[in-house]
Amino acid sequence: MPAESQQRFDDSTPAQQRFLSLFLRSEREIFRYVAALVPNVTDAEDIVQQTALALWEKFNAYDPAQPFTPWACRFALNKARQWIERRQRWQALLDRGLAEELAQRRQELLPEFERRLRHLEDCLEKLPPPQRSLVKGYYYERAGVEFLAGRSGRTVAATYKTLQRIREVLQRCVEGRGEAEVA
Repeated sequence: MPAESQQRFDDSTPAQQRFLSLFLRSEREIFRYVAALVPNVTDAEDIVQQTALALWEKFNAYDPAQPFTPWACRFALNKARQWIERRQRWQALLDRGLAEELAQRRQELLPEFERRLRHLEDCLEKLPPPQRSLVKGYYYERAGVEFLAGRSGRTVAATYKTLQRIREVLQRCVEGRGEAEVA
């Protein structure tokens, strides 16, 4: 275990350590249980993660005299049921033609989306290079705010605020160009 991870584990509360110990020993069994209920491995992994969060939230209700895995699997069953219900509702919407309706609506709106995208590209070009670089790093390169803050010499809070201001400037610019086209 890396020193940093070990340090965080050592600094955790006894309840956290106990939970992690129990969960990590049971995680494979919980995963197998969920995988038997849902067809997709990725969905099963997501459900196990959601289960872990729910288990941690309710860990104070756990009776240590009882085995942990069956208790955890009941939570997993509830999370899997919720996933199945959401999927069935979505499937019912798709069966009623929602996908076709969404595709048709998207096609109708496509000229507007393309027009606004052109305006956005023009507005981006008008930004000063440091602001344009920040937008490019955050939205196109998917760099984290912490990284961008370090790169620019700003604090994380200042970087978030700067991005917010840039978004507002871009929104006004795009809307202004749209109004100018109409006039």
